Amino acid sequence: MDQPKIERVLRLMMLLTSNNRYTIEDLSEMLDASPRTIYRYIDTFRESGFLISKNGPYFRLDKKSRYFKDISQLVHFTEEEAYILNSAIESLDPTNAIKQNLKAKLASVYDFKMLAECVVKGENARNVNSIIEAIEQKKQAVLHNYTSAHSKNVSDRVVEPLSFTTNYIQVWAYEISSGKNKLFKLSRIGSVEVLDKDWEHEASHKEGLMDIFRINSFEEIPIRLKLGLRAASLLVEEYPMGEKYLFPADGDPGHFILQTNICGYEGVGRFILGLLDDIEILEGEGLKQFLRERMSLARF
Repeated sequence: MDQPKIERVLRLMMLLTSNNRYTIEDLSEMLDASPRTIYRYIDTFRESGFLISKNGPYFRLDKKSRYFKDISQLVHFTEEEAYILNSAIESLDPTNAIKQNLKAKLASVYDFKMLAECVVKGENARNVNSIIEAIEQKKQAVLHNYTSAHSKNVSDRVVEPLSFTTNYIQVWAYEISSGKNKLFKLSRIGSVEVLDKDWEHEASHKEGLMDIFRINSFEEIPIRLKLGLRAASLLVEEYPMGEKYLFPADGDPGHFILQTNICGYEGVGRFILGLLDDIEILEGEGLKQFLRERMSLARF
């Protein structure tokens, strides 16, 4: 099968697993292929072990198919990873044919907004896939044997999952019993059961925010820092999303200004404590107090 055909088959897979419904005629027009070709591709999916469902004139590729979950575990990127990937591609010379081919191939298969999320392995992969299913189908789910970070109690939590944080470390979900939107850490979940029950509290759903230091909360705190060259380089290396909020300091060569909102002091605090001689806090009294308290606890 040549490259154009491969790309068309991959695009068909994406369309057949999206939340939209398409007829053979819709797919034929979108993929610039004859209805007969679309039927042939669908038959190929079926013969390869994928489950094809049909509701009236609409076709779907069932995500419970034999290979689909294995594939889905390998094609997830976070926004941060997508940003790095896109930046790397954009850094190539505009006339570079490889650059154009890479962009064309990625755009032909993925929604660029989603271009990604991380590769999830081991036991968490099954839980992640189940939560993805609950989010896409707007179903409630049970987080079985969830271990609380504070009380250490183990219990089942009935939730309406909303979205994941970076690298699928945690998931935002509306907890039915408390009536609150909370973060649940994937490593503390025993197993996930998707219920045959639709969301009932969508109007109350609220996803938290995530700052460039990967800290999540429902609040934002403005900060303004002056960074030396070493600190600025390490910021971009360790926290790539920070590059969007970093710009040269006027009249001060070799220094940069980081102006952004944070969701808590822990992430930025760790970063500053490792570079105390190369960072100056220009705005953020709460951050200064946080650092004073942390340094007072240090043992030398």
